Amino acid sequence: MSFKLSEEQAMLRDAAREFLAEKSPVSELRRLRDEKNPDGFSRQLWSGMAEMGWLGVLVPEEHGGIGFGAVGAGLISEAMGRSLVASPFLSSAVLAAVAIREGGTDAHKAEHLPKIASGERIYALAADERPRHDPAAIDASAVRDGNGFRLSGVKRHIPEGHAADAFVVSAMLDGEVALFLVEAKAEGASTDARALVDSRYAADLTLNDVKLDGGALMSSGEAAQKALDAALETGRACLSAELLGAGETAFDATLDYLKQRQQFGRVIGTFQGLQHRAAHLHSELELTRSLAFKALAALDAGTPDAPMWCAAAKAKATAAGRLSASEAIQMFGGVGMTDEFDIGFFYKRAQAAGEFLGDDRFHADRLAKINGY
Repeated sequence: MSFKLSEEQAMLRDAAREFLAEKSPVSELRRLRDEKNPDGFSRQLWSGMAEMGWLGVLVPEEHGGIGFGAVGAGLISEAMGRSLVASPFLSSAVLAAVAIREGGTDAHKAEHLPKIASGERIYALAADERPRHDPAAIDASAVRDGNGFRLSGVKRHIPEGHAADAFVVSAMLDGEVALFLVEAKAEGASTDARALVDSRYAADLTLNDVKLDGGALMSSGEAAQKALDAALETGRACLSAELLGAGETAFDATLDYLKQRQQFGRVIGTFQGLQHRAAHLHSELELTRSLAFKALAALDAGTPDAPMWCAAAKAKATAAGRLSASEAIQMFGGVGMTDEFDIGFFYKRAQAAGEFLGDDRFHADRLAKINGY
């Protein structure tokens, strides 16, 4: 497909790439890992992203955001993928922001969306409970307690959840899906953080009879399900864009290496077998770009087929991101396996990001079901 950015979108893309390349190159991720930074991301960079207005990209202007839509969030995500930026952007500015925007009351939006946009607080969506992505499987439950609720359950694999100030939690209430806002420091709530293969952190959230007041309920039933679906689809499309950015950067580095490395008295980029593999990878990344930005544009347009495009984008981005990073390591040869070269970081991020919010098999199955198979 042909996708032409508007002037404002092109400016956002260029600003994001320039800012992140300068402030957070891959060497910054290496530094955070080697220093065992407890957050796993730079608070200074997070503040800088807030000053750029990026944390409010999906927040309406009346609540302190810039309302640039899913395409804007995707452009930022793609730039983050290019230099493997570690931050709670996906968790707070995308997943939680959309969940609150679509599923919260006017009071929730007025209180929490400005804090997301300003970076004052970090929010996270707690939707998964199984070892693999399955947001429809919800065992967490809420029971009514006077004018409030009591919430129990375990939510798993929340990116940067250890740094979150509050969570949007999916739970069952009276036999229906409901969304609750839960403070990280609420009595009975605790997080258990762990380092992932890509040197970032995720956390499990345990809710042990957490007492909530009536205002903690954002929505329930069909409204809650629609808000949860909107947040997840937007997250999948943005994650597809991030995988695209990482995949293209790994591909570019590989091409440069193929043009420099010599073997048997020849530049290895002249070997036909490697040329064929590079051409195939280029085609896969171009298809990923088309699908990712088709999905993001469909979300902004609110078309009924947006979930189909989001599933297709995430499936292709997961497979292409994994292929790009794997091919890079193989074409770099033995040095590609060493920690000295950055290419291994792209491989690790492709694995972790590919699994989050559903891998290629999960979304291929969704795509088949959406189309009646």
